[in-house]
Amino acid sequence: MAHEQLVLPLRVISLGDAMRLKRELEVLNDYAHQTELRQSGAEPKTLPKPSSALNDLAQENSLNLLKTEDREAAIAFLGNLVESAPQVHISFASEPSSIFMAKITSWFRDRIDPILLINVGLEPSIAAGFTLRTLNHYHDFSLRQQFSDQRELLLNGIRESQATEPL
Repeated sequence: MAHEQLVLPLRVISLGDAMRLKRELEVLNDYAHQTELRQSGAEPKTLPKPSSALNDLAQENSLNLLKTEDREAAIAFLGNLVESAPQVHISFASEPSSIFMAKITSWFRDRIDPILLINVGLEPSIAAGFTLRTLNHYHDFSLRQQFSDQRELLLNGIRESQATEPL
């Protein structure tokens, strides 16, 4: 299977996730290679238990991790991903849930790029909403920004309510 055709599982969200998965595959590949050497060139019959992310990668791409060519294709795919995958950085006021991140990742990958990686940051001053940053764009969808954009309207509303209140 050509590595360009591999699909990135939703469990792999950030650059760090992709790097960990690549490292795990490299360790697994080294283990399999050493086992082959000990068994006079025979492919290993079993491997150490893979992580959930590696399991997802193998299942979604019909990879047999016992086969050298499948492991190497996955390593090449992840290496290319780590080097050149498009990335966005999203900051939230608090840590988003894994279910929420899976939905956001799915949305971005369906509409923008199937190998897009999302790096999540925390910025408590946001209060609500989020900020989104790419290499050349910055978008602020926070409550703080909304209040800033509507400052005059908010101040006028406060002045009007104070003027109509009886003393």
